[in-house]
Amino acid sequence: MTGTPAELDAATAALAAAGRMVQHGTRRPLTDADAGRYRLYLRLAVATGKQPTRAPETSGGALIDLDAARAHRRPA
Repeated sequence: MTGTPAELDAATAALAAAGRMVQHGTRRPLTDADAGRYRLYLRLAVATGKQPTRAPETSGGALIDLDAARAHRRPA
């Protein structure tokens, strides 16, 4: 995956809720036009078949508005 630290945190949390995190790589900074963004490799194990529904977490974390975040990115 690539994105800002907040985007990677949100995506990692969402993917972890869908399966089991098997491997979590090191966050690596990107350069040039992608400065301020990072690359992250993840490996998940996701079971097939019907899974029990999980209740939404109420940890108080905020969702990220990706369109607004992209609008505030620095131009290349």
